[in-house]
Amino acid sequence: MKAAVIVFPGSNCDRDLKMAFEQAGLEVEMVWHKDTSLPAGIDIVGLPGGFSYGDYLRCGAIAANSPICRDVKAHAERGGYVFGVCNGFQILTETGLLPGALLRNANLKYICRTVGLEVAESQSVFTRGYETGEKIGIPIAHHDGNYTADAATLDMLEGEGRVAFRYTDNPNGADRDIAGILSENRRVLGMMPHPERACDPAQGNEDGARLFANLTAALAEA
Repeated sequence: MKAAVIVFPGSNCDRDLKMAFEQAGLEVEMVWHKDTSLPAGIDIVGLPGGFSYGDYLRCGAIAANSPICRDVKAHAERGGYVFGVCNGFQILTETGLLPGALLRNANLKYICRTVGLEVAESQSVFTRGYETGEKIGIPIAHHDGNYTADAATLDMLEGEGRVAFRYTDNPNGADRDIAGILSENRRVLGMMPHPERACDPAQGNEDGARLFANLTAALAEA
C-alpha cells in the first residue's frame, strides 16, 4: 500500500505526515508540486500542513492551482483517498473537493496548542478507529482555521453525517465547531488539527495514531 505526500514551497509538516503514514505501515513517496502526475499505484494522497506559497492570495489558493493538484483532483474524482491536514484542508476547499472555506481565526491570532475534539462520526475509513462521541486531544497550529460555509451547506454536512470532528472548546470561531469534514463519497477528509503530531509517545499524545492505523487497515481490506 502506497501513499503520496505532496510537497509545496512552504510546506512544513510534510515529513511529519510521511512518518505517520510509515509508522502505520504505508510505503510513502514525496511528490513535488511541479510534478504533473502522481506515482503509479498510489492508494492515498496526503496534503500536509504549512504555509504553501507563503499563504499569499488566500491560504491554499495558489497550491490548489499547482500542476500536481490537477492529478490529485482527478485521483479523488475517480474514487481515490485524499487526506488534507491544516493547509491541506485549505487546499481541498480551494480545489472544490470539499465545500466551505477556512477564514482568519476569530481572535485574529495564530493558535498553537492541543485542543479537545469530539469524534462526530466513526463510519469512514479515517474515523472508524474511534467511537462516535469519543473525546480526543489533537494539536492545532494555524492562523486561518475558522471553517465557514453557508447554512445550507452546513445543514447538508450534518444531515449526511459528513462532519468528522468537532472542537469541544472552539478555538477559532469555526461554524458549528467544525474541525474536519468528509467528501460526499467519504474518501476525502480535510481537518485543521494535526493528528500526525499525536502519533508517538515521545510527542506525549498518541490520539492521532489510530486514524493512521485504521486507515491502513481499511486500505488493506479493500
